[in-house]
Amino acid sequence: MKKIKCVFAASVSALLIAGLAACGGKSGTSAGKVDTSKHVVVTYMTTGNKPTNGATEEMLKKLNAILTEKVNAELRIYYIPWTDYLTNYNLTLAQMDGSVDLVGTASDWLDAWKNVKTGAFLPLSEDMLKEYAPKTWAGVPKEHWDMCKSNGQIYLMPEDNYAQWINHGFMYRGDWAKAAGLNGVHSWEDLTKYFEYVRKSKPDVIPWDSDAASSTYHGEGYISSKSDYIPLDGISSYLMFGVRRSNLKKLYSPFLEGNELVEYAKLMKQWDSMGVWKKDVLNNTSDNRSEFYLGQTSADQHHTQTWYTTVRPEMDKRQPGSDVGFFWFGEEQGNVTTMTITHGAMALSAASKNPERALMVYDLLRNDKECYDLFNYGIEGKQYVLTKDGYRDRPEGYTEDKDGIVTDYWWGRNDNLEIRDVHAAWDKFDEISKIYDKVKIDYPYGQIVWDVDNINTELANISDVWANYMARICYGKVNDPAAYVAEFRSALKKAGIDIVIAELQRQLDEFNAQKQ
Repeated sequence: MKKIKCVFAASVSALLIAGLAACGGKSGTSAGKVDTSKHVVVTYMTTGNKPTNGATEEMLKKLNAILTEKVNAELRIYYIPWTDYLTNYNLTLAQMDGSVDLVGTASDWLDAWKNVKTGAFLPLSEDMLKEYAPKTWAGVPKEHWDMCKSNGQIYLMPEDNYAQWINHGFMYRGDWAKAAGLNGVHSWEDLTKYFEYVRKSKPDVIPWDSDAASSTYHGEGYISSKSDYIPLDGISSYLMFGVRRSNLKKLYSPFLEGNELVEYAKLMKQWDSMGVWKKDVLNNTSDNRSEFYLGQTSADQHHTQTWYTTVRPEMDKRQPGSDVGFFWFGEEQGNVTTMTITHGAMALSAASKNPERALMVYDLLRNDKECYDLFNYGIEGKQYVLTKDGYRDRPEGYTEDKDGIVTDYWWGRNDNLEIRDVHAAWDKFDEISKIYDKVKIDYPYGQIVWDVDNINTELANISDVWANYMARICYGKVNDPAAYVAEFRSALKKAGIDIVIAELQRQLDEFNAQKQ
């Protein structure tokens, strides 16, 4: 299958190809067996704050001894701090100064295809992958490689053999839900009854102490629960545009049409009146997760994976008997999609001075057990110990601040090598995975590279409208929800949302025609 064509400036392409060719076949064509006689440094760029406790450096010393022995290379990590991370990430790539080699990227939150289009990433030929990353090449099926192509060339190495569910939902206390007369929380109506119970019976507990600044997207969660809406990646971080499971070829925005947003606005107005959150929620900076652990709030909102790996096991320790459950967005309609395999992927900088050696290092990080364990878990005995059942535990006296490593390696995890954390609620993961497996569909448009150059102005205007309206809708800070939604939709039209939808529909039609 072909991706929507990206238009490159001819002069930029010519300069890029010429420059790469001058560096020994870096354009992705087959090169001979790499000469590893010279020791090289491979720099891996990832998002996250640089650790300061020295533990990561200690791990890297051991890892680099192995990498030196196997491919005569060592690895360094270049961190893009979380503050304004996307801007700094793209600026670093745009410098094209050879300072980075391996680049962690994503099509849905790190502008992977945008950076392909600008020439920031190196095209990877099949021969190059077979020669320098043979285990990765063999482990990724053809259809997945096809999803990593633009204009017929591979640019990304996908994290496609790692089971995770990052769909959002609400975590709630099962003991309190039972006391409220509920058999768990499985709908927004159940959640409302749960919050009503908490508000009335536990006056010192805030039902959901939301940080509104970072939680204005649960409107999409309501819409996905009350319809068959599937948001499309790579267009807007607000998940405003999508298709229906019942009609995958028609693009629309439920924020512009339909009754779901109106009903959601009314419910949020009800929640605000009930006192589900603080009165000053729009300025709230509370740490909701910490308060959940302390029993000061009754809900937390995040991924499925956060629930079973982190929050549920931590609550079992801090609030015994809390029996934390998970109400997932889409549960009422059985509406869930698997995420695109390029949600996490590794790319090579087009300016890399050692692309062949970088591929060899990545192949080891992804497929060699000794390297994988060090890079993901740290040093055995310091960062982790193995139980008699083969699970991962923490050594006695371990603390994250003092002993934790930070590699933020979300671009090549491998279930064939994963060691399960003894503290995660794997029984809950297995239970909910069975539920998801019965109703899930694959994300249908992982291969589309949306070209937004001609609609950037409209998208920026829409983003401003969202910022002005959506937080008040999400937290019920409006007098008349229906009228306010109507005003919001009018502002979206003035911002040019109809132009955006028409252009995206044109690209969707082109993509579907190419598939036939």
